[in-house]
Amino acid sequence: MKNPLHYQFSEYDCGPTTMQNAISFLFEREEIPPEILRNIMLYCLDCYSSDGNPGESGTSCAAMMFLSNWLNSMGNIDKLAVSSKYLSGKSVYIGNESYVNDALKRGGAVVLRLYTDEWHYVLLTGIDGKNVRMFDPYYCDQEYEQKDIIRVLDQPTCCNRIVPWKYFNKTALNMYSLGPYDGREAVILFNEKTRLTEEETIEYFI
Repeated sequence: MKNPLHYQFSEYDCGPTTMQNAISFLFEREEIPPEILRNIMLYCLDCYSSDGNPGESGTSCAAMMFLSNWLNSMGNIDKLAVSSKYLSGKSVYIGNESYVNDALKRGGAVVLRLYTDEWHYVLLTGIDGKNVRMFDPYYCDQEYEQKDIIRVLDQPTCCNRIVPWKYFNKTALNMYSLGPYDGREAVILFNEKTRLTEEETIEYFI
């Protein structure tokens, strides 16, 4: 059984919430070992605020890289049929030759760092030729000023936003932009039991 994806509990935990949502999206509830959930929380929220308060600057890119490698090790020892690939810099973009697009078409999930009014982690779960299917863990009950960003209320196990491609690849710090290349980051995850081949790729049309 698949659980609904969930929202962050605080202003700071978008990183661990999104990584847990990726696992929930890819796997049945009964398949997920508690060790996975424990260690996601253990490794994230490692950044200190300017006042020295732990966790109040969220999760670092270094922590996400470490977590990606650790999840790979869980797959290698058959604790969970998960594989993970960490991307950074110019390899993180939305486009026909992108690792991100390829993963989404093959049934994977992508934990993506982008900008809203600050740096933020979201989950990508599907794509078509114009739009990306996203779950943003920051709860919002209002429509966006950007009328082409669509709130989705009836797909709780996969998405709560439909976002056009055009928002992502901007280097300026705008809504849902990936920002400058040196700050870009993504973690690609697969359930190896359901991963599609290149010939079996799927798209989700809106």
